[in-house]
Amino acid sequence: MEAGHHEAAWRLPDSNPRADFDLQHWIGLARLAESAKFDSLFLADGPALIGTGEFRPPGQLEPLTLLTALSQATSRIGLIATVSSTYNEPYNLARRLASVDHVSGGRAGWNIVTSAGADEAANFGLDDRPSHAERYARADEFLKVAKALWDSWEAEAVAADKTTGQYADPARLHRLGHHGRYFKVAGPLNVERPPQGHPLLVQAGSSEDGKDFAARHAEAIFTAHSTYERAAAFYADIKARTRAAGRDPDGVIVLPGIVPYIGSTEAEARALAGQFDELRVPQYGLRQLAAVFETDPSVFELDEPLPDFILARPKLEGSQSRSDLIIELAVREKLTVRQIISRLGGGRGHFEFVGTPEQVADTIISWFEGGAADGFNIMAPALPSGLAAFVEQVLPILRGKGLFREEYEGTTLREHYGLPVPPNQFHA
Repeated sequence: MEAGHHEAAWRLPDSNPRADFDLQHWIGLARLAESAKFDSLFLADGPALIGTGEFRPPGQLEPLTLLTALSQATSRIGLIATVSSTYNEPYNLARRLASVDHVSGGRAGWNIVTSAGADEAANFGLDDRPSHAERYARADEFLKVAKALWDSWEAEAVAADKTTGQYADPARLHRLGHHGRYFKVAGPLNVERPPQGHPLLVQAGSSEDGKDFAARHAEAIFTAHSTYERAAAFYADIKARTRAAGRDPDGVIVLPGIVPYIGSTEAEARALAGQFDELRVPQYGLRQLAAVFETDPSVFELDEPLPDFILARPKLEGSQSRSDLIIELAVREKLTVRQIISRLGGGRGHFEFVGTPEQVADTIISWFEGGAADGFNIMAPALPSGLAAFVEQVLPILRGKGLFREEYEGTTLREHYGLPVPPNQFHA
C-alpha cells in the first residue's frame, strides 16, 4: 500500500507521496523484507481508482508487472499479487502467473479476489457487478481451469533431445477441452508447468461463500479481525470447512493482518498513532464507509451511531465480511461514526495494535499459540519506516523465542510456507 496502510501515511513528513509509482520505493521494501527473511511480499490491488483521488493516492501499478520487476531485484522472498477472477480469463491469467513463477524461480503467489466494487464492473462494460454468489461460482470454475492449465505440461513432457530431434512428447501435453458454465478453454497452456506446480493460492474473502471457496482451493488465507475472539472463531471455522472439503487443514495457512504502531514506551506508541489520526481527512473516511455499505455519505451523522438500517445488516453485493466486521466493532465498542472512521483509518478493519515491541511480540505469540493464526500479514501504518521498526524491534524478540527463522531454508514460496508442490492431475 504505497506509503503505508494508514490512509494518511502519505502526509507524514518523511513519507514519499509519490511512492505508488516509484519502482525504487518498492525495491527498497522488497529488499528490506527479504533481508529480514520474511516469507513473502503481498500486493493489494483492484481494477479501479481508489476513491476519487482527492484525499489519498488513488492509483496502483499493475501487480504482476511490478512483481516481475521485484523478482529481478530479489532472490528469495515470495511475491504475491492480488488479481481478480471476475475481470480476467483463465488462460491469460494462468499464463501470466506461470510466467512470473518461472522468472522468479518459484516465488509467485496469487491472492484470488472476486472484486466487490461497482466501479470496477463499470471498467469492464457492465452496468453493475455480478451478484456475490455469481462471482464466487465463476471463481470456482476459474480455479479449476487454471489448475488444469498449470498441469497441462507433465514434468517429463520436454525431452529436448538434440540427437533424435524430438523436443517434446505430445502425449504429455494435455488438452483440456473444458466446456463449463462460464468458460470454454481448449488448452494446453503455452507455458511449461510452473516451478511450484501451481503458484501459491491465497484467498482474502471471509463471507460464507468466501470461506467455502477457501476450503476448496486456498493454501493461505488473508483475513481481517479486530479481536482475538473473532480471529479464533474464524480460524476454527476455516479449518473445519477445509477438513469437510477433504483437504488437510494444516495445508491452509491463516494469516490475519496486523497494523502495529510501535514505540519504546506505550506513551510513545500512542503518540505515534495519534500523529496518524490527526492527519486523517474525515470526508475520506466517510466516503469509504459509505462505499462499504453501498449507500450515500449523507445518511451518516458523524457524532451519532450507525443508522438503524445499517445495523440491521442489509444484504450487500459487495464486501459482506467487511461490513459485518464494521457493524460488530461499532456495536461492541458503542462507537459513533466519527470514531468508526478513525478506527478504520489504519487498517480498514484489520487488527490495530499500539504498544512496545515486547507487547506487539506477545500479542502475536498469544494469537498464534491460542489458535487464532498460523502467521501474520504485517501491515505497517507507514512504509518503509513502520516495516523497519518491526524488523529491528519485534523480529529479534520472536527469533529469541524460536518463532521466526534466522535464514531461509528453501528457495520457493511454497517452501517458505511449508507447503508441498501439488501433484499433476494428468500424470499417470
